[in-house]
Amino acid sequence: MRVFVYGSELSAATAAAALSWVGHHVYWQAHLSQPWEKLKHAGWLRREPTLFDQLQDSLAEGNLTLVSGVEAVPQCDIAWLALSPAQRDDAAAFVSHPALHEKPDLLLVNNSTFPVGETERLQGLMRSTQRSVALPDMLEEGRAWATFTRPTRWLLGCDDAASERLVRELLRAFNRRSEVFQPMPRRAAELTKLAINGMLATRISYMNEIAGLADTLGVDVEYVRQGMGADTRIGFEYLYPGCGFGGPNFSRDLMRLADVQFSSGRTSALLEQVMDINEQKKETLFRKLWSHFGGQLAGKTVAIWGAAFKPGTARIDHAPVLTLLEALWAQGVTVRLHDPAAVPALEEAVGPRDDLLTFCDDPYLACEGADALMLVTEWKSYWNPDWSRLSALLNAKLVLDGRNIYDPSFVASCGLTYRGIGRRADPMTC
Repeated sequence: MRVFVYGSELSAATAAAALSWVGHHVYWQAHLSQPWEKLKHAGWLRREPTLFDQLQDSLAEGNLTLVSGVEAVPQCDIAWLALSPAQRDDAAAFVSHPALHEKPDLLLVNNSTFPVGETERLQGLMRSTQRSVALPDMLEEGRAWATFTRPTRWLLGCDDAASERLVRELLRAFNRRSEVFQPMPRRAAELTKLAINGMLATRISYMNEIAGLADTLGVDVEYVRQGMGADTRIGFEYLYPGCGFGGPNFSRDLMRLADVQFSSGRTSALLEQVMDINEQKKETLFRKLWSHFGGQLAGKTVAIWGAAFKPGTARIDHAPVLTLLEALWAQGVTVRLHDPAAVPALEEAVGPRDDLLTFCDDPYLACEGADALMLVTEWKSYWNPDWSRLSALLNAKLVLDGRNIYDPSFVASCGLTYRGIGRRADPMTC
């Protein structure tokens, strides 16, 4: 098939790479806000496993063609939209363009992060013979290629059999292991995507509340987590307390779901609480630091490991580190930070802070002269540090584990003070 992809989101780049990889000819128009010449240098794109190399291969082989306008659309069977919520007007302009009307049987696949009902609105701007489907973006940042090419599910919002058949053929190469399509009406697919992320966020925030309660009661929350996860009605997924979630899609979808509730004349006390809990949790490491030093933080130095909102990405959108840095700086704390990928994004976000922020190329260098270490992003390179070395480097020998990846008793046995999210060392093993 011939496919026209429009957008500069991760979902657009992944679709362009994957569809061209399996033999479709793809014309890709990057969004004006981030053209290919800028996009190809983006850290988040280059950090995605396989993706950037596959884009380069497809361009070299000729299955992927970069274009700057919509002139190729009449040659295509499918137009694939992968835009951000702020680009809704651009989507409307795209489907209203005269070039699209030259293709009377064009199918629009809306893979954008738009509000519920937007696919139907775009359909109203198209020719009566053209059709649209909603295919919500289900990619996981840091493993976008894997989730597109080996999907566990596609939410296919489709109201006619012919369109469903065409989408199935388009994605047939990624549907061979088992049936992954979940057909439903367009509006239902759009709401389902938001509802899934709302449920996941609720599980995380609930677990964070339980972790806070465990702290108060002197209980190690790991016992509680294991007990809850072993219940088959609950399971272990997204049942890990931490210092808050972030990300461009997860946080955005949660806010969009709240907006849908509000615009429908409903209020959601639950969603408001989920978002409030998450924002409060972004300061939890700061509060533990404050408590440990009795509020005397001026002049202290803290090492931070991890800035990205999750391992495997260079993005810091809504990341806990942003809230944490502001809280630390407000108390005159100097920060020495290491992250394998997200430093450029953080530099751009916070600007020059030579007085209070130093970026370090080595995680142990960040700890030299620091009073405490804060683990914010659980990159695999942080999971098994040299504890003896850390004990020698940290002045106050304090480790604040924002992701509960360390064993409290083992860390304590190395002569360090451990503080996690609802975790505590077993005095019998220290």
